[in-house]
Amino acid sequence: MARTVKEQEYAEKRNEILDSAVRLIYSKGYERMTIQDIQTDLQISSGAFYHYFDSKQALLEAMVERMGAAATQAFMPILQDSHLTALQKFHRYFEASAQWKNSERTLIISSLRMWYNDENAVIRQKMTSASLKGTPLILEPIIRQGIEEKVFTTRSPEQVAVIITGMALTIADALIDLMLSPHPDPSTFQKLGLILDAYFDTIERILGAPAGSLKTFDADVFKDWVVELEPKPESK
Repeated sequence: MARTVKEQEYAEKRNEILDSAVRLIYSKGYERMTIQDIQTDLQISSGAFYHYFDSKQALLEAMVERMGAAATQAFMPILQDSHLTALQKFHRYFEASAQWKNSERTLIISSLRMWYNDENAVIRQKMTSASLKGTPLILEPIIRQGIEEKVFTTRSPEQVAVIITGMALTIADALIDLMLSPHPDPSTFQKLGLILDAYFDTIERILGAPAGSLKTFDADVFKDWVVELEPKPESK
């Protein structure tokens, strides 16, 4: 019992630090947020902070992991809803993913440029590996349901779930690369649209789904992101 209480206290304190970091990112941005800011916010010592996280980068990794866990949890009701068809579940999956990203937009945008620096390539690879393991566990049951409903014709649901996940990660990198371009213009949205069209078309072909049955959103959903990511003129 004592060990359980200790583990709970540890988890609660760790989450307090993560919550503080999130608040500070919203108010200051990731780059300007310091470990000292968190210590001041929570009135904790340097030793107390480093008991839970050994660096600012480790803190960011934990924040992203927690966000990913929350996102995965959000998908479970979709997966478990027996009233939804496979196509409906795919639509809900894409919609839930977009909604979650929009709800965390400020946090994501605040750290996006830093996250895609070369120095964070190792962490990105770890997160990619985690996604390649976790996301197919959500997609595979939906694909199997679609095969049973005869709307998908693939004969390899497990492998296709992995392929679709890998494609999504690759597409995300391509979209982010475009959104981080220094001077976005109408052609940027055109390129975003072409990438998304190709993505949904390819998923439908791999699954053997009816043409146009899985497209859920278009490039317009990223307009606010591009505006927020555009470099602001320096104040004089």
